Amino acid sequence: MAENVALSVAPLGPTESDPERCEGEEEVRRNEAGENKQTGPVAGATQNRLAKLPLSRIKALMKADPDVSLASQESVFIIAKATELFVEMIAKDALVYAQHGKRKTLQRKDLDNAIEAIDEFAFLEGTLDV
Repeated sequence: MAENVALSVAPLGPTESDPERCEGEEEVRRNEAGENKQTGPVAGATQNRLAKLPLSRIKALMKADPDVSLASQESVFIIAKATELFVEMIAKDALVYAQHGKRKTLQRKDLDNAIEAIDEFAFLEGTLDV
């Protein structure tokens, strides 16, 4: 089910200005050394930690569709990650409109503006209307 993928990393030393890169390189080194080999339920627990949304609720929503009878753990995880990325993307786009209004808090009008201005969100037009 889970495969280890070997990645080669250029021998650059970690820098203080890029801590995320340092952490990523350490993880790659641990993976190459075989320290993070996980299978079975432990690997499933790792997927749960990678997803910020509750996978059980995502699965319940998926099963609410009459066309879906079974949903594998991998498909639930992928839907959760895609949803997280979508929410992040629309939130960042709406934040631009909030910043134009010199605010730090997103409001409904910011989401409306992002939906109207960005073609990728055209399918959402009218969904926030009450």
